[in-house]
Amino acid sequence: MGKIRVAIVGVGNCASSLLQGFEFYRNAAGDDREKPVGLMHYNLGGYLPADIEVVCAFDIDARKVGQPLENACFAAPNNTITIWRDLPHYGVTVEMGELLDGIAPHMASYPPDRSFVAANEKPVDIEQRLRDTGAEVMLCYLPVGSQQAVERYARACLATGVSLINCMPVFIVSDEKWSREFTERGIPIIGDDVKSQLGSTILHRTIMKLFADRGIRLRHTYQLNTGGNTDFLNMLDRSRLGSKRKSKTEAVQSVLPERMPDTDVHIGPSDYVAWQKDNKVCFLRIEGEGFAGIPIEVELRMSVQDSPNSGGVVIDAIRCLKLARDRKIGGPLYSIAAYTMKHPPRQIADDIARDRVEKFIAGEIER
Repeated sequence: MGKIRVAIVGVGNCASSLLQGFEFYRNAAGDDREKPVGLMHYNLGGYLPADIEVVCAFDIDARKVGQPLENACFAAPNNTITIWRDLPHYGVTVEMGELLDGIAPHMASYPPDRSFVAANEKPVDIEQRLRDTGAEVMLCYLPVGSQQAVERYARACLATGVSLINCMPVFIVSDEKWSREFTERGIPIIGDDVKSQLGSTILHRTIMKLFADRGIRLRHTYQLNTGGNTDFLNMLDRSRLGSKRKSKTEAVQSVLPERMPDTDVHIGPSDYVAWQKDNKVCFLRIEGEGFAGIPIEVELRMSVQDSPNSGGVVIDAIRCLKLARDRKIGGPLYSIAAYTMKHPPRQIADDIARDRVEKFIAGEIER
């Protein structure tokens, strides 16, 4: 069915995990009788993971700009687990993007191998590079709080007809104004703020919904996360966390029949622990009252490799966007966004969203 031509914005841990995942599944596909482990869909509407082709990449870090993509994805400060070290030669050189608000000032106080180092290069013409490379889908992996930078790349998509997967908690797809502009131009989009395949948000949603469905009155809950990648270091600047907290909190509140008071819910990044690297640890607590008001409490600790945990979700999102482009569908893909993103334009319960995604793939519903 042809290739899906992808542009990557931000060659960090998530991009590195995704690229390595492509090779893992390309090499794991020898036995067609057995579905490779770790994917929700191996064949999605006729498209396989191996059909995804990266044609251009943008970053602002001096250790990545000007480097071949297969080298840049292993450069500092990336510290994710290695899935597949021997990447192919993509023929893609990482190009200088626009810095804008992409680096939080406090990161300059940390060692270079743990933080960003801005390249002293002139930004390329983003729109022209998207046109020249024939990109169809843009993956936005910019740091939390990069409002201006994310909006800049969203405008580039509008100008060139490239579809956007906004993996970051800057509200583009879930913003009515932005959404309308993409719809008017007939450009399919998915966002905002990617869910992990099995991460703290979807687990929290599931347990909270179970409490509510079983008649337990919810009293208090928190979700505290620690990690040692640049995402957690960046989020030490609490001024950049407004949309992130809102995204994660609304993802949980949306599954409840009655919204909990804000003072009884605390969800969000908690601290940076350098030695954890790309290992994210979630501490979850839920308190409620069951039969006759008797207390019920759940405490849970989950440990995941943060960046690979979104790879399978993004592989599906890319292929769903390609199906939408093939079918001439524009605007937000509501079912896919609800299933893959924390802050979609329409919140849908995960089981219902999954069913609608399957119907979208089969062509039974439009979006």
